[in-house]
Amino acid sequence: MSRVCDVCGKGKQVGLNVPHSKHKTKKVCMPNLQSKTVMIGGTKQRIKVCTSCLKSL
Repeated sequence: MSRVCDVCGKGKQVGLNVPHSKHKTKKVCMPNLQSKTVMIGGTKQRIKVCTSCLKSL
């Protein structure tokens, strides 16, 4: 299952956790995806949309 917004293409972002000891570990931030049913070309389709695109639509 892909974790990418079908509208804007927003996907996961990778960063680093950096504590006081400077020992870096990788972290992954996933987008807040919601599954919505939308009429596209007269047919119902289920798409994954991030919440920032839902607010703008």
